[in-house]
Amino acid sequence: MRNNAADRDAPVRAHATRELILTAAERLFAEHGILAVSNRQVSEAAGQGNNTAVGYHFGTKADLVRAIARKHSAAIEERRQRRLAEIGDSADLRDWLDCLVRPLAEHLAALGSPTWYARFAEQAMADPTLRPIVVEESLSSPSLARIVEGLQQRLPDLPPEAAAERSDMTRTLLVHLTAERERALAEKTATPRSDWNDAATGLIDALIGLWQAPVTASPNERKKRR
Repeated sequence: MRNNAADRDAPVRAHATRELILTAAERLFAEHGILAVSNRQVSEAAGQGNNTAVGYHFGTKADLVRAIARKHSAAIEERRQRRLAEIGDSADLRDWLDCLVRPLAEHLAALGSPTWYARFAEQAMADPTLRPIVVEESLSSPSLARIVEGLQQRLPDLPPEAAAERSDMTRTLLVHLTAERERALAEKTATPRSDWNDAATGLIDALIGLWQAPVTASPNERKKRR
């Protein structure tokens, strides 16, 4: 009977251990940088006596990074899907940018304080070996694909190359501004906005200006038109 009970409890214990490791890794990666933190340090921070616990439960460091990204992206995806359902086929550019930005802000607010995910994502995006993992997780998001489509439909005259460029700018602002705010909150320093909701509004305001900005033709394009 004891063995049977232990066998039934094993998945529960394994799940709890995985969650401890994910939380510890996310915090250490955010505070010190992903490359600077070893699996051994993560295991110790997670309270695991076995220093091979990370490898046992996740495999490589890249696998651990993917697990952290996937854990958060699932929750953010759910929020984005709900907002997309609310706006339908809205003609308002703000609605589509709201669907992009506010679910992340709401997710960070819901995590409490302090949080580490935004700084973790910033670290992962800056590493050329780990960036593809985060990008792959983003590309698998149905809501992001719908938002990109919605932005293109709201701005039909925007040249494809300008749209691609502004999409890159949007991603950069979203990653770095949320990380900067999270860092300031962790260090208890002043922030331009009082809460995550207001911070999302400020970023959306800026992105509306970015997406609606005029497109200046390059010298080569101007020569072609003559």
